[in-house]
This record gives sequence, structure tokens and C-alpha cells, in this order.
Amino acid sequence: MTTAMILFATIACLFHLMAFVMESLLFMRPAVYKRFNAKTRQEAEATRLFAFNQGFYNLFLVAGCVGGMLMWQAGAYVEGGTLVLFTCACMVGAGCVLFYSSPRMWRVALYQAVPPGIVVGLYFL
Repeated sequence: MTTAMILFATIACLFHLMAFVMESLLFMRPAVYKRFNAKTRQEAEATRLFAFNQGFYNLFLVAGCVGGMLMWQAGAYVEGGTLVLFTCACMVGAGCVLFYSSPRMWRVALYQAVPPGIVVGLYFL
């Protein structure tokens, strides 16, 4: 993995770690649930379990990507690279789904998809 790949994979991990914290740990705070388009506490409560679960998906992607980078650094190039590639491809896919399902959230979709997309692109160069 190149330095650029590690940098963009780390950026992608930080974004998804932040999403985990917001969705699974801080979701019921008004400033947080309003970012997810819940206008009232009742709306937030109705989607709280979904957000909690989704946050852990993000955390597991981070764990896989970090694990792959550590494996790469330890000399397991095929296994580590495969894990980083897979988790980054999942992040890109999730960003595409977000954009398709809610085009008004295009900025968040870009934040979610572009850094791991750069990793995937560099991997195949």
C-alpha cells in the first residue's frame, strides 16, 4: 500500500468512526438526530435502534480496514490488501446508496465515498 492509500484509508476510517459515535452513542442528542433528519425527539426515538445498529456497521468497517492496514504493515500483503480493498469498496457502495436514496445528502455521500474510492482506485493502478 502506498502512503496515499494509507492516508485516504485513514480518512475513510475516521469518517466512519465519527458516524459510529453519532449513530450509536450520541444519537438521542437533538443536535445529532437533527443531522439525520429527525425533527422531533419522537421521530428520533422511532429510528434510534436502526441508527444504533447502523453505527455498528460503520464501526465494523473501520475495524476491518484498520486490521487490513495492520496486516499489510506486518507483511501479509495479499490478506491485508484484500481486507482494505473490501472494506473500502463497502464504504463506497454505502455512499452511493446514500446518494441514490437521498440526493439532497450528496455532500455526506461524497465524504463517505470519495476517500475510500481513492483507495480502491489507487489499489488497481
